[in-house]
Amino acid sequence: MIRVLVADDLMPICKRCETYINKEPDMEVVGTACSGVEAVSLAEKLQPDIILMDIEMETRLAGIDAAGVILKELPATKIIILTVYEDDETVFQAFQLGVSDYLLKNSAPGEIVGCIRDAYNNCSPIRPVIAAKIRREFQRIRNSEKSFLYCLHIITEMTQTEIDILDLLSQGYSRAEICEIRYIELSTVKTHIKSILKKFNKNTSAEVVALINELQIFDYIRNISKNMPLKNS
Repeated sequence: MIRVLVADDLMPICKRCETYINKEPDMEVVGTACSGVEAVSLAEKLQPDIILMDIEMETRLAGIDAAGVILKELPATKIIILTVYEDDETVFQAFQLGVSDYLLKNSAPGEIVGCIRDAYNNCSPIRPVIAAKIRREFQRIRNSEKSFLYCLHIITEMTQTEIDILDLLSQGYSRAEICEIRYIELSTVKTHIKSILKKFNKNTSAEVVALINELQIFDYIRNISKNMPLKNS
């Protein structure tokens, strides 16, 4: 028998899956969980062959977090992600953890049990919809890396004062506060910001700050600086 654990915070979904699964002669639902925490606990206790795991339960990514824990402790267990929405980044994140498959909650009963059987037999296919999501997510990552390197390149061409001002802007300091911190006139700050905008080819400092913070440029720079070995004096 293929032993299945169903984890979903909506009991009707659990009951629906349980009904479909228990009709199969080679499957049985051994337990249901209504949270990621409970899914981890029951997985450790029951050690099912397959887990149908909802993504969003007590938190938006509770199922993803639970899957990560379970796959580390019970690597032989197969996890099939259940969701009501198709989000490329979340699906990609789930496959990075090692889940076996991904299904929408409104999938037909035959698709659900077929997916369980495929996962159990280690033959889950990379369906076109999943392949497309993975390709799009890889493309997004590549584009992000290009932007990251592009921003780093621009920063290497900035003066130290421009870098310091941009760092302060990214931390949320106003121009007046930057004047006080740097002991410089407002006109000087405006001149440096104008130069920064020109180098980034942006119209406002808010655009530059949004890009810098999204890519966590200064976190990266600070981390590199912190880990650099001190030179011998």
